[in-house]
Amino acid sequence: MDIHTLFSSFDKWLAPICTKTFTTAVADAQQDKYAKKLTTTAYLKLFLLAQLQNRKGLQHIADDVLCGELQRELGQTSISAAQLSRKHKQVDPELLRRVFELLAKRVFARQGATVQHHKIKIIDSTTVTLCLQKFKWAEFRKTKAGIKIHM
Repeated sequence: MDIHTLFSSFDKWLAPICTKTFTTAVADAQQDKYAKKLTTTAYLKLFLLAQLQNRKGLQHIADDVLCGELQRELGQTSISAAQLSRKHKQVDPELLRRVFELLAKRVFARQGATVQHHKIKIIDSTTVTLCLQKFKWAEFRKTKAGIKIHM
């Protein structure tokens, strides 16, 4: 997948999240009251992209901001790992919970169901590493074996 396809798809994924409701909630919680560089909306976009791209740490996320197209999307020219860490500590978890609940309600509404009657099942995947000498059929890398489990 080239970078242009990634960002056009990413914009579509973000559309239900980055709405007037979200920006109003950020303003009401005064999340960006003292923000000079990294806004809560830019933070959310950056961390969602990092999750999709399976970034390993804050330094990798900060390095991503050096991409010109991402700079235009976020309105940033550079971000340090320390800035990401500070913003991560400042963002109100209640705000993120409300975003998740809003998205869950939209999903249930599309299915014609109510939130009270259904449980949300989150699918996650993990890799179980195995010994390559014993499990040759489960080659994961050149030096190790493994299987991926979706839960």
